Amino acid sequence: MDFDKANASLDTVYTAENPEALKAAYAEWAATYDSETASLGYLLPFLIPAWVARYVPAGEGPLLDAGCGTGLSGPQLKALGYTDIAGLDLSDEMLKIASGRQSYTDLRKAMLGGPLPWADGHFRAVFSTGVFTMGHAPASGLFELARITRKGGHAIFTVRDKVFEGGGFQEVFDGLERQGRWKPVEQSPWFRCYAIAEPDALVRTFVFEVL
Repeated sequence: MDFDKANASLDTVYTAENPEALKAAYAEWAATYDSETASLGYLLPFLIPAWVARYVPAGEGPLLDAGCGTGLSGPQLKALGYTDIAGLDLSDEMLKIASGRQSYTDLRKAMLGGPLPWADGHFRAVFSTGVFTMGHAPASGLFELARITRKGGHAIFTVRDKVFEGGGFQEVFDGLERQGRWKPVEQSPWFRCYAIAEPDALVRTFVFEVL
């Protein structure tokens, strides 16, 4: 596998200057996304089910994979007994691949940071990996994720180190807590999101209970 090509694809999505540029980058990357990210040792789609399983008993759904990409998390959760999983992504090409995994009951095109096409309190839990990072979803996208999660449900997501401070995430966390909309449950230490490449690329997983 050509590490240079995989890293170039990463650079392209990280430096996207607007949603249209990001869509175009993922449209071009979709066909080789799985193999290239695997070559880098990308962990997050396979690790997030551990946090979902910690807080959401199997059979309690529906769940939302927010920014599902090619749907790498879907089969892992299906194997653990989660059968009612929706996904959203900004890329038609990525959603097409996700659909082929036969793990999602509902796939929709939408972008975090804008309105989401579900009613208040629709989901038992929402989870997201690799989306709150450079050039991607803003911290403000968490307001909609909290809105569509039912009371007593959970929001489970990763945030990249390079956007956590400057991206206003702590301010959004605190604002939702002050409004009585959620409370913090867990935050992981910073950890590597790639087992092979990018040793300095760190993320933290956050879990909130929606109130």
